[in-house]
Amino acid sequence: MFRIPRAAAALAATAAVLTLAGSTVATAAGTSAPARQTASPAVQAIVCTVNDNGVNYRGGPGTNYPVLGQVNRGQKMNARGREGSWIMGDLWGGRTGVWIHAAYLDC
Repeated sequence: MFRIPRAAAALAATAAVLTLAGSTVATAAGTSAPARQTASPAVQAIVCTVNDNGVNYRGGPGTNYPVLGQVNRGQKMNARGREGSWIMGDLWGGRTGVWIHAAYLDC
C-alpha cells in the first residue's frame, strides 16, 4: 500500500533540491563532491507508473471532479499525496497536481 506520512509530504512540497545517500552534488567551484548526510533522512520521491491505456486524470480525488485529460500505460507520475483510493501527483512532462485512482497506478 502506498502512504506518504504527513510530515514527509509537507517536506516534499517545500523542498527545492533533494539528495539521496551516496549521491554527489555540484560545488561552487564546479567540481562534484559526495553529498553530506544530515541528521534528517532525505525524502525520496515515490514514482508511480500508469498501468493501462486511456486512464483519466482528474482535478480532485473522485469521479465527481472534472477529467483534465488522459494518460497511457508507462506514463510516470511523482506521487505527492493520497486521499482514499486516489493518488495525487505530478505527471512527468505534463500537468501537476492531478489525481488518478490507485487501481491504475503501480507505485
